[in-house]
Amino acid sequence: MKISLMASTAALALFTAGAASAECGIAAGSVRILSNDFAALHAVNDRALECASDAVEVTTNATTEHKNIQVAALTTEPAAYTVAIVANGSLVPLLNEGLVRPLDDLVAQYGQQLSPSQLISIDGQIVAIAFMANTQHLHYRGDLFEANGIAAPASYEDLIAAAEVLRANGVSENALFLNLKPGWDLGEEFVNMYMGFGGEFFEAGSAVPAIQGEAGVNTLEMLASLTEYMSPEFITFNTEEALPLWQASEIAAMNQWGSRAAVTIDPAGAAPEVAAATVLAAAPTVGGGTIPATTLWWDGFVIAKNASDEDAAASFQAMMHAISPELLVEHSSTAAWLIDGYVPTPAAVGVFETVAGGARPYPMVPYMGLLHTAIGDNLAEFLQGQESAEQALADAVAAYTVAATEAGFLQ
Repeated sequence: MKISLMASTAALALFTAGAASAECGIAAGSVRILSNDFAALHAVNDRALECASDAVEVTTNATTEHKNIQVAALTTEPAAYTVAIVANGSLVPLLNEGLVRPLDDLVAQYGQQLSPSQLISIDGQIVAIAFMANTQHLHYRGDLFEANGIAAPASYEDLIAAAEVLRANGVSENALFLNLKPGWDLGEEFVNMYMGFGGEFFEAGSAVPAIQGEAGVNTLEMLASLTEYMSPEFITFNTEEALPLWQASEIAAMNQWGSRAAVTIDPAGAAPEVAAATVLAAAPTVGGGTIPATTLWWDGFVIAKNASDEDAAASFQAMMHAISPELLVEHSSTAAWLIDGYVPTPAAVGVFETVAGGARPYPMVPYMGLLHTAIGDNLAEFLQGQESAEQALADAVAAYTVAATEAGFLQ
């Protein structure tokens, strides 16, 4: 597949598009939206709900389980949801199953407000519309670092040294946090770190995995080193666990999603003094590398192939209303938007610095999701000291090989 991913790397600097209509202008149809569950997408969903009328039904389901249900939900006839809000990685399974409707005709008819950088194309067809940039990047407690003579961290090695100082000074026994819950979160942390070490996931031009070399071992060893400065419950950590620990000052540094940064630094939140002391920065480098050890993502939407023409048109129009420039009036600081008129806010600093540092987009090949799943399901034993790095990687490769063979990617 030839994939256009301008929105992953360049769109942060491109905010030029036409004006959007203030009215939805939908004659009739059903709009059924499936999305992840966080503040920026709540804002998008709420604006789509404004398009409901006597002739137009609009419903939303914001759930952290969206990746697990989207394929089955869009496979039915008609699809259970007409819109799926996706990211780089969660788009691929839908493409693999042929569940995404080409959008060229809808863009031509209703998408005048969109910039070229928002159009995600595969083999010359528009398949998704990007509206937000995202990446995991560094959040740290500037007050604690300064008070203990710790310079701004630029690498994971710096973070380990900082955590050691904070422990020695009695400030924080377990200062660090990563999303290490087995499954997607643990897989993503491996992907981030592995890319920082310069690793390649597959042998050139093939679906054969290539994670068992030096970069893979180094990645696992670094993750294990970081867990020495985390709570013993680190294996339960995911994005939802981070904010309460942060607000309670139980942790002092974390690599966390930019889409959550606005809540983390919100002066009206549960811990305004912590919010004021939070510094957002580029994701750390690792192992002497020069690029942030993270992956660039975009969030956007697709229209279900198994939606009727009427529902597809209604859904596209509702989403154009949802992501029009008027969204920025109340939600400019909620995300790094790829929307006409967006001016970067303090909450987007970490995303922009990570992009400027040269972080690479998340790999968007059809079999990456299978490898991500295999990695996320097979590394916990290593992190808990129950097996070697080499065995953990071998287990992940074995699981991937079975799945990729069943899917026809390997012979």
